[in-house]
Amino acid sequence: MKKKKKLRITPYFYLVPSLLIFAIFLFYPFVKTVYLSLFMTNKMGQAKLFVGLQNYVDLLTSESFRNSLKVTLIFVVIVVFGGMLLGLIAAVLCNKAFPGIRVFSTAYALPMAIASSSAAMIFQIMLGIVNKLLGLDINWLNDPHTALYCVAILTAWLNSGINFLYFSAGLGNIDETIYERASVDGASGVQQFFSLTLPGLSPIMFYTVVVNIIQAFQSFGQIKILTEGGPNESTNVIVYSIYRDAFFNYKFGSASAQSVILFVIIMLVTLVMFRIEKKGVNY
Repeated sequence: MKKKKKLRITPYFYLVPSLLIFAIFLFYPFVKTVYLSLFMTNKMGQAKLFVGLQNYVDLLTSESFRNSLKVTLIFVVIVVFGGMLLGLIAAVLCNKAFPGIRVFSTAYALPMAIASSSAAMIFQIMLGIVNKLLGLDINWLNDPHTALYCVAILTAWLNSGINFLYFSAGLGNIDETIYERASVDGASGVQQFFSLTLPGLSPIMFYTVVVNIIQAFQSFGQIKILTEGGPNESTNVIVYSIYRDAFFNYKFGSASAQSVILFVIIMLVTLVMFRIEKKGVNY
């Protein structure tokens, strides 16, 4: 008879500290948020009246919340594509050895080290300089037609630094010999980029897309400093709407419901991306 394997519980005790941290700072706040989304609250955020799904119904029938969804979608698309494009171009340019390459690489990666609040203040000054240089009289951040694009461009630039590092690491893992063989076969630089470089970067590109989407949905600091959701709610993304309802209007139930909706949106987008990953990523 084979001896039964003893169940060793000692290794699980090593997980207890991590589980406690997750329980305190992640699991409990999430459960509390779902709980509050089912109640009307007082100004202290205490649940007072159970309303069930009424907070969700009010949000989905609210013109302001539907506008927030639309604004958030536009913002995320610009930030993800813009940030990844800037990072990819910089990584490709720095993939070749030339004098001063380390200085250029450091400069391209700097946006990841800049706080969004500091970048927002500098960006505001730069918009004034652009007006002076081009002889324009555009109030970029107070015009509903330009405010969202300005904030999105700033956010894309802030994200481009970490994207540059991701793509640089991915390019370093591509075998250089395939480019040599392609050159011998007469492939141009553009053909090599689309046929060799992009497929070789597909694993890191998939990861970068997911991370950028999540970061874009959570953007807050630059919007708070530059526009505060205005003008006319043209930059009122969901995260700022949550902040405004909770800490200005004291509607903690509504803010909690928006948080849950945002969580569901990010989760669904992530699941869709992982489904696409099985078909479009080459390892």
